[in-house]
Order: sequence, then structure tokens, then C-alpha cells
Amino acid sequence: MNIEPDIKLDYNSVLLRPKRSTLSSRKQVRVERKHKFRNYRVDFPNNVLSEYDYEGIPIMASNMDGVGTFEMANALGELGLFTCLVKTYTIGELVEFFNTSNVAYENVAYSMGITDDDAAKFSAVYAGTDNIKYVCIDVANGYSERFLNYVASVRENYPNIVIIAGNVVTADQTQELILRGADIVKVGIGPGSVCTTRIQTGVGYPQLSSVIECADAAHGLGGHIIADGGCVSAGDVAKAFAAGADFVMLGGMLAGHDEGGGEVITKHYANNEYTRKDDGTYVPHFEQRHFVQFYGMSSDAANTKHFGGLKDYRASEGREVLVPYKGSITNTVQDILGGLRSACTYVGAEKLKHLPKCATFLRCNDTHNRVYE
Repeated sequence: MNIEPDIKLDYNSVLLRPKRSTLSSRKQVRVERKHKFRNYRVDFPNNVLSEYDYEGIPIMASNMDGVGTFEMANALGELGLFTCLVKTYTIGELVEFFNTSNVAYENVAYSMGITDDDAAKFSAVYAGTDNIKYVCIDVANGYSERFLNYVASVRENYPNIVIIAGNVVTADQTQELILRGADIVKVGIGPGSVCTTRIQTGVGYPQLSSVIECADAAHGLGGHIIADGGCVSAGDVAKAFAAGADFVMLGGMLAGHDEGGGEVITKHYANNEYTRKDDGTYVPHFEQRHFVQFYGMSSDAANTKHFGGLKDYRASEGREVLVPYKGSITNTVQDILGGLRSACTYVGAEKLKHLPKCATFLRCNDTHNRVYE
């Protein structure tokens, strides 16, 4: 047993310190990034020759039900953002999508696990299209030797893809994944809004500190990281980028939109207003509110939907919640990017690339006034 005495930090542990800035408008801030990937080898016939392997707004939709859908991928791709697809689409659906979507090659990742069935499925999809550039090898626990070996085998068999691999939360395993062939490491264990891993297992790592440490480790090897989970506001997205994340992955913040699918559920709530009737009695007023179901991919709901229920050796590690229905994803993206640009103006970063160099974090007991939350 060992205890690390240093306090680790989360997004709600800090604020960004404002600094003198020469920027006069949010419009001057460039939120696009360009990245060159360490292990990726280009020889696809349809690849546009460029100095960079990636150019875009480095915000990703998570590969979760209600978020990582084809419709979300097309909508976010048109806005310059990225999507990791859910794992549960069929071979035929995936081949059709990658062959017909205008954004699939540059803005979408195929997602897979590490079983033999996962490998066979990917092989079939890969054989049916020339439009897969990114693959997300996604497991809850990125610390097994089996996972490391699987990443290495995918790199060996498919040198022409960008490999996203995770999840981990420490510098040593981040470096190991990059050395095994990953280009981008997904960082985060337990910070998600519908993840209960920390409650069920007692395992995790505060997300801000994890991003800082893993980004430092990855960048030293020419690799990249995704800050996956823990963001509840545009300010948290800004903090993740300021901490050194190359990409930020969002689940709950992108849930509840038309593009995520799912049934819109209507509920009625008393609003504490009343109408007086002629007989002197009062009738309460009710208002409609609309919701969409959202759940973690290790939850009982996800296991029941995709695998016939939880195995007898597992416990649910995800919540099932109703999130407010939000309509089109476009307005939410505008809100997130507006907050990110504003954060950059406060600290004097003309480009998102400059944000970590301009950022100073202040530890605090509280970050904002919650009286009307």
C-alpha cells in the first residue's frame, strides 16, 4: 500500500486567471488545431496531401448511445468537429456510412473493443471502404497487457490508420500506449456524468491533474491525448485545453439532441402557479418539459440493450438519467465554442494552440455562484 500526498485537481478545483490581452474581439480567436500524428503512415489513394494529418476543431462526440450516431457525425463534421461512433452499428451500416458520408474520412472514428469478434468486424468494414482514417480502440480499463498487445497488433496490421486508444489516467501508461502504436491516448477513468466506476470500484484520478500529467508524457514522445469526461460546461472545456489536452471528448454535454436519436419523453410539472375558479377554489398550473434518456455504456440499460443483460460476474458502472431535450446540436456547439473563444480572450491566447502557454490555474474552494442552479 502506498499513499501519494500531493493533492490532485479536478475542473471544479480551479479557475483560469485573467491576463492582459491585445485581443479586441472573440472573432480573432482561432479554435481550429492542426496535428501531425506520430505513428500514422499515409498511403490512402484519397488522402489529400498536407503537412498535417488533422485540421479541425478538436472537440469530439463520445462513442455513447445518444451521442456517437451517424446523424451526429454528419452534423458535427459539417461544423468542423469530430465524432467517435458507437460500437453497435452493423457491418453493412458502417460500410454504407463510410462510403457515403462527406465527413467520414476526416471527422469520424470507427470504434471497437478488443475481442476476436471486434477484430473480425473491423476487418470486414475496413475491406468494404477506403474512408476509414481513425479507429478508436476503447475499453474501460486501459491497464491490461491484453489491451496493450491488441493496440500493437492493430498498428502492425493497419499502418494506414490513426489509432485512438484508452482509457488511462497516468503518464506511464500513456507513454506505453504511444510506444505500442497509439497516436492519440484517451484520458479519463470515472469522471463522466453517467459513469459510476469511482463509486463501484474506488478507482479513478481527478481529471484536470490526469490531463496535465498525461499530456506532458504524450507530448514528450510526439503523441497526443483526449481529455475524456468530466466537462459540464464550456468553461470546463476551456480548462481541459488549457491543461494541455489536444482534443476534448464530450458525452453528457452533447446528449439530448435531435442528432443523437432516442425517444423524446414528455413530463408534466406543477409550476407553483394557480388559477382561481368562480367557486373560490384554485387549480394548479402544469408545464411540459421534454427529456431524452441518456446512460453510461457500462450501465444496466446499455448491457440490456446490446448484450441481453449484465453478465453474472459484472456490476453496472453507469447511471441511467433523463437529460433535457435540446433540439439541434448547432446551438450547443455555438455555446461551447463561444465560451472557448471568450476564455482565450481573457488570458490573451489568439489561438487555441496558445492556450496552455497563456494559462495560469488558480486553486479555489468554489468556482461560481450556484444560487439559481
